[in-house]
Amino acid sequence: MKRIQNKTPLFTALKNHIDLHPISFHVPGHKNGSIFPNKGKEFFQNLLKLDQTEISGLDDLHQPEEAIKEAQQLTADLYDADHSFFLVGGSTLGNLSMVMAVCNVGDKIIVQRNSHKSIINALELAGALPIFLTPQYEESTNRHSYISLDLVHKALNEHPDVKAIVLTYPDYFGHTYPLESIIKIAHQHKIPVLVDEAHGSHFMLGDPFPPSALDLGADIVVQSAHKMLPAMTMGSILHLKGSIVSKDKVEYYLQMLQSSSPSYPIMASLDLARYYISQLTKKNIDEVLTSVYELRDIFKESKIWETLDVKAKIDDPLKITLHINKGLLTRDIVKLFEEQAIYPELSTTNQILFIHGLSPFPEGEKFRQVMESISKRGKDLNNHDTIDVDLFRFEPVKALPYSYGDLNKMDKEWVSWDQAQGRLAGQAVIPYPPGIPLLLKGEEINSYHIDTILKLIKLGQHFHYQGVALEEGLTVLK
Repeated sequence: MKRIQNKTPLFTALKNHIDLHPISFHVPGHKNGSIFPNKGKEFFQNLLKLDQTEISGLDDLHQPEEAIKEAQQLTADLYDADHSFFLVGGSTLGNLSMVMAVCNVGDKIIVQRNSHKSIINALELAGALPIFLTPQYEESTNRHSYISLDLVHKALNEHPDVKAIVLTYPDYFGHTYPLESIIKIAHQHKIPVLVDEAHGSHFMLGDPFPPSALDLGADIVVQSAHKMLPAMTMGSILHLKGSIVSKDKVEYYLQMLQSSSPSYPIMASLDLARYYISQLTKKNIDEVLTSVYELRDIFKESKIWETLDVKAKIDDPLKITLHINKGLLTRDIVKLFEEQAIYPELSTTNQILFIHGLSPFPEGEKFRQVMESISKRGKDLNNHDTIDVDLFRFEPVKALPYSYGDLNKMDKEWVSWDQAQGRLAGQAVIPYPPGIPLLLKGEEINSYHIDTILKLIKLGQHFHYQGVALEEGLTVLK
C-alpha cells in the first residue's frame, strides 16, 4: 500500500532532537554549533544543529530501522521503485555501486560512450571490459545524443556474453531517446539495464516531461536529487526495481563505498526534496512551465544565438540550451553573463546550458533588461576564426583492447603529443564540465584525439587530468 507523502520522517526526527536542547558528548566536534569560528557562525548556525550522528532516535543509514528507513520507503513509493537508497556521495557513489554490483573482473558491459566519468571509474574499479556505444548525431540538438535500438542490437550480436547495459538518460541537456525499446530487448536477453538518470529526478511528474527510466523498466536508476530537486549538493538516490539485480549486492557496495559517517543535513534534504516534489500540484507545475517559456521567449529575442526548441516527452523543458552563432566564442558570451552575476550550468565549444528550477523565476522583467544588454554587447564582439571541434568521431561499437583489470597491471610513462599516436592512454582525458571522457584509459590514441584535445586547450576548455601540463603531452601505457 502506498504511503502518505506529506510526512518528513528524517527531518522531523532531527527537529524533535533539536527541540530537546541536547547536550552533546558525541561527534561531530562543533557540538551542535556551539564550537565554531565567529567568522562563519552566522551562516552555519542553523545547519550545524541538523548535523548529527547515529544516536538514539536518528537511525543509521547503513542499518536503517526507523526514520531513515521510513524516509527511503516513502521515496521508493513516490518513484514506484522496489527499494530506494539515500546517497550522500552524489550520483558518483550510486554509479560506482550499481556497476560493481553486476560485474566481475573481465566481464563485458555495454556502455554509452559519452557516460559520466564516474561510470568509467566504476568499470575500472570492477576490472570490466567495456563495449562502448557512440550516440548518433542529431541535427535538432547539434550533438551526438541518440542511442538507437539498432546500435544496441549490433552490440549484442557482436558481444552476446555481456553482463549489463549502462546508459545515460537524459543527457546533460535534458534530451532523451527511446529507452523503453532498449530495455525490452535487454530483458529478452536477461541482461539488466543500469541508468544514470542524474538529471531526471523530476521526470516522475509526467507530461510534458519525458518518462522516467524506472517507469520504462530500468533495473537500477541513479538520480542526482541535488541537480533538479531542492536537495543539498551530493544528495542523490539509487532506485532498484525487479529481481534481475541482487539487492544484497547493491547494499554491499553501498555500505562499502559510502561514508560510515553520512551527512544528516544531506539526508534530511533528500527527505524534504521528496516531500517537495510530492506536493506539487498541476497548478504549481503549470506555473513553472509558464515561467520557463517566458524565459525562453526572452532568450529567443537575441540574434547572437539560437535557442533550441524542446519536444514534449523527449526534452526536459527546464533545460534551456543556447547554440552560439559561428564566429563567436562561447567563453566570451559566458563572460558577458557572468559580468551580470548570471551563472549558466555549463558551456561547450558551441552551446550554453541554463537550468530552470521547479519554481517560477521571480525576476523575469529584470532578466529581460539584462539580456538586452548582453545581446547588444555580444553583437560588438570581434568575430573569430571558427575552431570546429567534433567531440564524437568514434566507431559505433567498440571494445577496449584490454579489460581494466589487465590495464591496471601495465606500467606507465609520459610522452609528448608528437610521440603519442598509436599508444594506449595511461589515464582518461576529461573535459569538465560535463565530465564525459574524450580519451579513455586504455584507448589507442589517434590523430583525432590529439587534434581535438589541443583545439579544446586553445579554446580554454578545463580538463580533469592528473600530471604534467596537458598541452605538452600525456601519460601512456608501456
